[in-house]
Amino acid sequence: MVIHVIKPGDTVYSIARAHDVPMQRIIFDNGLHEPARLTPGQALVILFPKRVYSVQQGDTLGSIAAKNGMTVYQLWQNNPQLGGNDRIFPGQQLVLEYEGAKKGALAVNGYAYPNIDLSILRKTLPYLTYLSVFAFGAQPDGGLSVIDDRNLPEAAREFGAIPLMVLTTLAPDGTFSGERASCLLNCPAAQQRLIENLIAYMTAHGYGGVDVDFEYIPPADRDRYAAFITLLRQTLNPLGFTVFVALAPKTSSDQRGLLYEAHDYAQLGQAANNVLIMSYEWGYAHSAPMAVAPLNKVRQVMQYAVSAIPSTRIFMGIPNYGYDWTLPHVPGQSVAQSIGNVAAVEQAVNRGASIAFDETAQSPFYNYYRDRVEHEVWFEDARSIESKLALAHEFHLHGVSVWNIMRYFPQLWLVLNDQYIIQKQD
Repeated sequence: MVIHVIKPGDTVYSIARAHDVPMQRIIFDNGLHEPARLTPGQALVILFPKRVYSVQQGDTLGSIAAKNGMTVYQLWQNNPQLGGNDRIFPGQQLVLEYEGAKKGALAVNGYAYPNIDLSILRKTLPYLTYLSVFAFGAQPDGGLSVIDDRNLPEAAREFGAIPLMVLTTLAPDGTFSGERASCLLNCPAAQQRLIENLIAYMTAHGYGGVDVDFEYIPPADRDRYAAFITLLRQTLNPLGFTVFVALAPKTSSDQRGLLYEAHDYAQLGQAANNVLIMSYEWGYAHSAPMAVAPLNKVRQVMQYAVSAIPSTRIFMGIPNYGYDWTLPHVPGQSVAQSIGNVAAVEQAVNRGASIAFDETAQSPFYNYYRDRVEHEVWFEDARSIESKLALAHEFHLHGVSVWNIMRYFPQLWLVLNDQYIIQKQD
């Protein structure tokens, strides 16, 4: 794999000739809707097939996988043009293997809302080990607020991914409620009732576990939260269910702030089967312009995390989005708009903006004008994804967790699949 950064004068044709690959492959792999229009600084992923299979009459994906010693999941991963579907035709060329050795194996979690576009879901599931369905509600009395999950667990199982219920204390206004969490954590009867409700729902709907995301918990409930996660694991594991817990991105055990204090890394890392560290939102809607997940900041979090939690239980968060800020930034007033990574590049092309790359943050950004107002955009591209995956590998983490998979970002999956073996359910 090569990540080609566009220089002035580059065209898809000249890039294809320079790397001796078909133009159409570059266009499709990178999701270029207007391939004749590129902008300096734009990153393109160039893949080099090593083994290719020509589909014969009567072939199925299953038979092709069997005769080539691989799985259907790997065929889907290597051939995103299939879109997670099994329709093939004689003469079609399928990639069995790409040039280059894998660096290792990673488990991959992806968060999705129930209203995800089903074509995006099918394209993405081949790359997932777990699918976290957002979000179910834990009520203070132990009740469980459920959602119409649109058969997402069934879809996940079809692609060898384990579906997880994301359990939150979201209030009706959509914000995390520390009060709700505290009521539950201080009532053993309510906790038992909630666990019984979880078991019944997971059993009936095919879930493989729960991903607990309680935020803004009062610091006084720190130990009670760890005890609740321990109780969950001790009850659910013998029934075949796994327990994940989502953690705020901390750099020390005594980090101050309501978001951090009740998330005791050492206790929760021991209590749960796995932890998902939400290592993003340094740049956020109300912040000054900056990278959503600067690599130097994420590194600090991982350095602390592995000192408190076995690395084999840690999933590092990766954002699948960016932000578009208006300038000048006014603290307390300015609100940035979320933007998808593909849309961010398309906007740069349309606005004639060159894309720069911050070497410290390992993140791309650019500035442009609209209606005589300056904007600054930070987002993710193949380079930033490669650096984040390399960081997870450096710290020997169990996996990565993508927030979220609602927008399809082809370069994320291209880089991941090129460099790592994606763990799948047996």
